[in-house]
Amino acid sequence: MAAGAAGTRAVLALLVLCSMAAGAAGTTGFIKSPLSQKRLAQDSVELYCEAIGNPIPEIQWWFEGNDPNETHAQLWDGARQDRVKINATYNLHSTSTISIANLTADDSGMYECRASNDPDRNHLSKSPKVKWIRSQANVFVIERPEIVTNVTVGPDKVTLSCSISAPQLPITGHKWIHKEKTLQEDSNSGASTSYTIEGTMEEHSGIYECIFEANPQIRGQVNISVPPQVTAYKKSEHGNEGDTGVLTCKNPSFPAVTTWSWHKSGHGRLENASGRYIIKSSGNKTELRILKLDIEQDTGDYFCNATNSLGTGDATVNLRVRSRLAALWPFLGIVAEVLVLVTIIFIYEKRRKPDEVPDDDDGGSAPLKSNATNHKDKNVRQRNAN
Repeated sequence: MAAGAAGTRAVLALLVLCSMAAGAAGTTGFIKSPLSQKRLAQDSVELYCEAIGNPIPEIQWWFEGNDPNETHAQLWDGARQDRVKINATYNLHSTSTISIANLTADDSGMYECRASNDPDRNHLSKSPKVKWIRSQANVFVIERPEIVTNVTVGPDKVTLSCSISAPQLPITGHKWIHKEKTLQEDSNSGASTSYTIEGTMEEHSGIYECIFEANPQIRGQVNISVPPQVTAYKKSEHGNEGDTGVLTCKNPSFPAVTTWSWHKSGHGRLENASGRYIIKSSGNKTELRILKLDIEQDTGDYFCNATNSLGTGDATVNLRVRSRLAALWPFLGIVAEVLVLVTIIFIYEKRRKPDEVPDDDDGGSAPLKSNATNHKDKNVRQRNAN
């Protein structure tokens, strides 16, 4: 589909360029026109228009309401109490986008994209030689239906439900979304839908969206709200004397924390004004920095406390401060073990007695000499006998 649309635009642009090359000075043509759309009240809408010509044409946006007595009126950036935004670029060809936020029933009507490159197009007393070309699109703003939401808490489960009191549009299905992830969808046409979560509210707090598939989509919101479920990033932290200690807590639950505070066991509430403590909190995270750690003063338990509209919650972080020489103790222990071992070997060697040397060599040489003598005597006797 995208390749086909790009091919159509290329063909249109080629036709316009060919006509200009043939000598049709001032020719302007659309290569993309705005499309009619349906929107719900309080939603937003965006229309896009693209034109080509030589010289590059100017693009304007005009509006005509559904009231028979209402006439065309030009729209500009910031109109309708700054709900209208118009962006335009003029590079090789003209492109313009108009967006309208927080739609109301009065925004329904016909929107017209006009393009012209005639030098007299905006002259108050002269009629342009080349008229403005126009492309129109209708915007239908439909009253937003009322969605009734409910949260039912059962044993180890939570059930969310959405119902449309008086559906005005045909519904072709439903969908449940949480954190941009689709949890459940169907193709039923009912005016109500539900979703069941296994677990407790504290485990699954957050914003859930129920969507009714229609034209346009109808979206509702179900909130599971709980007091802060504060957890420490690390339950035990270590730091070296003289360094900066960092303790962190977070709140993964909904709604967000409105107020964070830090306390120390036996000390009370910690404040930034003390000079040694720096507290940085933003949304669902807080951080305590302790400057120039001291073994006696800073070792102990710290408490991070969070508050939101439903209550409070806290967590504990234990901080241990070590001496700067602590990192050397393992190395010094190894060196000491080596020295002790070398000393033991040296003393053992020094205290060995000379008679501890084995006598195997001496005992073995005597029999060898004796055997040699015996053989010699035997040979002498044998010669004498002969």
